[in-house]
Amino acid sequence: MVNTEIPKHYTASPSSFSGTPHLTINHDVTIDLDVTNAFEGPEKLLEVWFSASPASLPAATAPAGLKIVGSDTWKEMLQLVNCKVLSTVESDAVDAYLLSESSMFVFPHKLILKTCGTTTLLSGLPKILEIAALTAGFPHTIGNTFLGTATAAVPYRVFYSRKNFQFPDRQRGPHRSWRDEVKSLDRLFLGGSAYMIGKMNGEHWYLYLTEPNTILTPPATPERLETETKLLDLPASRATITNCPGLDEDEQDETLEVLMTDLEPENAKQFYLDHASAVAEGQYWEEAHKARMDAQEHLSNFGSTCPSGFQGIHSFDYGDTLDIFSNTSALSTPPDLPASGSAERLTVPDELSTEGHALGTVVSKTCGLADVYPATKYPDARIDAYLFTPCGFSANGVIPAQSGTTHYFTVHVTPEPHCSYASFETNVPSQQTGRETASVIEQVVSIFKPGRFSVTLFEAKAPLLMDDGDDGAGADNEAALLAEQKQAKRRSARLECVRGYRRIDRIVHDLEGYELVFKYYERLDWEGGAPRLGEAGF
Repeated sequence: MVNTEIPKHYTASPSSFSGTPHLTINHDVTIDLDVTNAFEGPEKLLEVWFSASPASLPAATAPAGLKIVGSDTWKEMLQLVNCKVLSTVESDAVDAYLLSESSMFVFPHKLILKTCGTTTLLSGLPKILEIAALTAGFPHTIGNTFLGTATAAVPYRVFYSRKNFQFPDRQRGPHRSWRDEVKSLDRLFLGGSAYMIGKMNGEHWYLYLTEPNTILTPPATPERLETETKLLDLPASRATITNCPGLDEDEQDETLEVLMTDLEPENAKQFYLDHASAVAEGQYWEEAHKARMDAQEHLSNFGSTCPSGFQGIHSFDYGDTLDIFSNTSALSTPPDLPASGSAERLTVPDELSTEGHALGTVVSKTCGLADVYPATKYPDARIDAYLFTPCGFSANGVIPAQSGTTHYFTVHVTPEPHCSYASFETNVPSQQTGRETASVIEQVVSIFKPGRFSVTLFEAKAPLLMDDGDDGAGADNEAALLAEQKQAKRRSARLECVRGYRRIDRIVHDLEGYELVFKYYERLDWEGGAPRLGEAGF
């Protein structure tokens, strides 16, 4: 007798093999994880860079940089943030942590932490600096009570950003207002810059960043002034972001965020447990029915093609003895409807009717998320997804590149109609995908069909050639600049048009080493009124 059932505790998968990401699930945390109460969808996003790239780690640093830090150490830090680890996808270049409230990505040279709800993200920042110093060996300084840690690594650069909250009165710790967040960051870093991008009385986005080679703040003095938040509510340029022709793929640093609100109810229901479970059960019946038909066809072919000495074997009456799918419905029964008179019914696995990673995987495929970076083009990519009770969805994607670098994307969905929100973030360079940024945005927006959404796009600027008196260098710079401007105009026209939407705002700003684009769109047929401000100003 042949047992064709996959053992319940079987864990081998494509990620088990060398060179592909490996998934670890924290089953203790995922038990009874419920997000029944609606919470703040818009995330707080922190990037802490300790060197400019994995190749430029300081000499005394561990070869693996931050990736040498164990998961237990990061979990201790995340307790300060008030979130937990659900699962981890590990690879040579990045470890992707799926959290109870969003995501964390650990590269050798930087850490990206993104949390939603009422998490206290900035409360974990001093601990991050301490871990980078004591465990990863990054250059550090002796801390003080003002820094909140005894030892703190000196970061290369720090970025903190978020959209305006929908329910700011529910926030805790340093996140009760943007002004409080800036004060919290100023306590750690000297010379930071704060911005509010967009309309104060409309959709807007906050940003705090430090210059390269960040300096930790010394003990405060009474004369020290807090960082002023600058308002960027008018276009700084008619240009838009272009790919950096002077940067190799490994050096491409661009981050795209699509922040969506007022999701179309029909699209949002994909992220409810009941709906996803029904879809998964239907797929399970369909696959079982197909497997039964394939098995019967195989057995029929076996009987008709066996050697001459065994020709009589197909005339035996097997009855049900060879029905390897005897617990399924009759062959004439539709795959989604069990035979009413059958003694045995197909039993759907529990994981397809309860929250967790199994249903998360189903949703990532059926909603179209898995097609943004398809397996046909990225065979070593891995998506780690989770569906919550009674609704809500989170996913991390790890996307290896042929060059050996690895990028990520992350998606988080709060589908309840009174606070619906979805976010998509990726640092996969458009140079790697061969697609226009507008194409990626359209594909993502089509999954959720939001009433409105904003786009932020960071991209590193290519360095100009040094002009040492050689006229050639200056000419090359001028030619490159002209070519970039022409390309920018073409790209601007394409990025302006997202099918089914009209652009309301566009702001382009030069930052130290980066260009930033902020755009805000509303659906052409949207009748939902003014956006929920939540908070206005600082």
